[in-house]
Amino acid sequence: MASAYNKTRARNFIKHYPNIAKEMALRTYTSRLIGADPNLVLHGGGNTSVKLKHKNILGEDQEILFIKGSGVDLATIEPERFVALDLTFLKKFRRLDKLEDAEMENQLQICKLLPSALSPSVESFLHAFLPHRYVDHCHADSILILTSQPNGPDMVRDVLGPRVAALPYCMSGLPLAKKVASAYDQNPDLEAIVIGNHGIFTFGEDAATSYTRMIDCVNRAAAFIKSKIKGHAWVTPREDLTPFEESKPLAAVFAPSIRGACAHPGPDGRLCRFRVEFRSTPDLVDASLSREAPTLCDSGVLTPDHVTYTKNRYAYIRWLPDQVDDLAVTLRREIDKFVAEYHRYFKEHAGLDGRERQESDPFPRVFLVPGLGVFALGLSRREAGAAADIAEHTIRAKLQAGAIGAYVPIADSHIFEMEYWRLQQKKVPKRPRPLLQGQIALITGGGGAIGCGIADRLLAAGAAVVLSDIDESRLQKVGVVLKDRYPAGEIESIPIDVTDYPSVTSAYEEISRRLGGIDIVVPNAGIAHVARIEDLDPQKLDQVIDVNFKGTFNTIKAAIPVFKRQGTGGNVVVISSKNVFDPGAAFGAYSASKAGAHQISKIAALELAPLGVRVNMINPDAVFGDENISSKLWDLVGPDRMKSRGLDYEGLKAYYQNRNLLKAEVQAEHVGNAVVFFASDQTPTTGASLPVDGGIAAAFPR
Repeated sequence: MASAYNKTRARNFIKHYPNIAKEMALRTYTSRLIGADPNLVLHGGGNTSVKLKHKNILGEDQEILFIKGSGVDLATIEPERFVALDLTFLKKFRRLDKLEDAEMENQLQICKLLPSALSPSVESFLHAFLPHRYVDHCHADSILILTSQPNGPDMVRDVLGPRVAALPYCMSGLPLAKKVASAYDQNPDLEAIVIGNHGIFTFGEDAATSYTRMIDCVNRAAAFIKSKIKGHAWVTPREDLTPFEESKPLAAVFAPSIRGACAHPGPDGRLCRFRVEFRSTPDLVDASLSREAPTLCDSGVLTPDHVTYTKNRYAYIRWLPDQVDDLAVTLRREIDKFVAEYHRYFKEHAGLDGRERQESDPFPRVFLVPGLGVFALGLSRREAGAAADIAEHTIRAKLQAGAIGAYVPIADSHIFEMEYWRLQQKKVPKRPRPLLQGQIALITGGGGAIGCGIADRLLAAGAAVVLSDIDESRLQKVGVVLKDRYPAGEIESIPIDVTDYPSVTSAYEEISRRLGGIDIVVPNAGIAHVARIEDLDPQKLDQVIDVNFKGTFNTIKAAIPVFKRQGTGGNVVVISSKNVFDPGAAFGAYSASKAGAHQISKIAALELAPLGVRVNMINPDAVFGDENISSKLWDLVGPDRMKSRGLDYEGLKAYYQNRNLLKAEVQAEHVGNAVVFFASDQTPTTGASLPVDGGIAAAFPR
């Protein structure tokens, strides 16, 4: 890899931060260069620091270590995401032989010189003990490949030369910091120190030097590996396994199945549902079809830091498409084996140091499936993506390690030590679970006001939202509005023609591949046509029925196989209409088609209850939308209603507001709140009709 350091960009970076020291600006710049390369660090890994002198409030020079905050992503780090520590005080800890975790955490907090909610990196002592102004640390794949060899330290020294020291694996914290400092004291000509299964530390008096030394070491390791594996077959194909001609449909079957099989009750009693990330690059598929596949899954992580996202082992699932009916049985057998092994692993190591620990959930996070590739699980899109990225790099690195010699797994004791280390667990913040965390929702008719309002409320409750509409321009507009409101929200868009059953089934396949499945289905797509019966064109009637009735039917029907594969229940919340109970003249096509959709939804409530799927209806009235997203229905019927009543747009809104009992303006978000209520299973309710209309007596359900 070429060095990404650019003097012009570095100078521009300094100009971009005129109110901070240029050394800090350069620290931020090279940190981002490291974080932007997945061959160096993945998802919050690695750490960087700079040592500076500042005048304190008494006018005295004070040495300060600015080090990356724990869990902060180097790729996007800002200057304020470094934690300022009292360097003079930190250096004194080298006198100690040991420091308990709780006390280390306490002392690092005491060392903080500026208020920050961030915790300093667990490598703070190591950065402090080295005398250099800049220190960089990463988990480069090529370095980890070398250290995973039986003769790893010797290979590191042979490949990287006498200015690089190689030390065996040691837990992060004071012991590792003292060993690194001692290694440097013994050889002050060192430019880098490699820790077995942990990565590389480089250092220098300026940012460019420390960064360039890292790139140089990583490149030399990569060049050595490339020379050793040139012409070498990374995998040994199994003759009894071949790639699938059509892998996408099979992935759409498999993803919901593993998602459902790994769902489990959380500490609060609510079901924890996972997101799924599917990867099927050619090399991953080749690996899945190889004789090495089971060993790739069973030989642990490249570095203990990865265990937070992937656990130490992956699940290998031997499955063929002619076994679709037996997939649930196959999965349950393999997952039960994985869970039993995890329980054994926890029990074996939990009591060794006398500390009490709470076992984390024992379910796998990564699956390798022959002919398909990798499926990774996480409680959010970010976590699933992180697990998938790490699994990709790990599988490739293990194959390269095997090609140049032999891959030696890390001892389970080291993995456990890191997995249950409280300072490591703090990297993944523990926040209260949103009401719908982990749930995936599909909203048809997502390009209109009601669809936008429903999506808004589902996103606010923590769900991932898939918006669909036949009108792609409106769909895109709603997506922009929602992403502006929820920058971190999980929002997907898929065009669907709900009148075409293959279009709907194809969309569910895409959702299953892209997200893992579906939990909440909101049939909302609808159109209107104004005409008295004597003037109603039969073709127009068919068109309205196709969208409002048949579209609802298609959306519910196509979801059933996904609900069955998951086996975790779900919710269908149909956006019905006040007109079901209180129709209006010249609105027969709309009212009748909505009544049909309402009725088929009641039938669905009867038929889907054995699956744990609840089907409820919401009857809104007079939802006009706002200046951002209008209502397609009122765009159509509004002008005629305004003309017949001699009102302008605002007058028409006031008319409908004043006709309901509560004199309330019914907003799209009110409909969304009702959807969230049903989707969160707060009451054991199915087959119900909930008016969201401000109170229309004639439309009371009965």
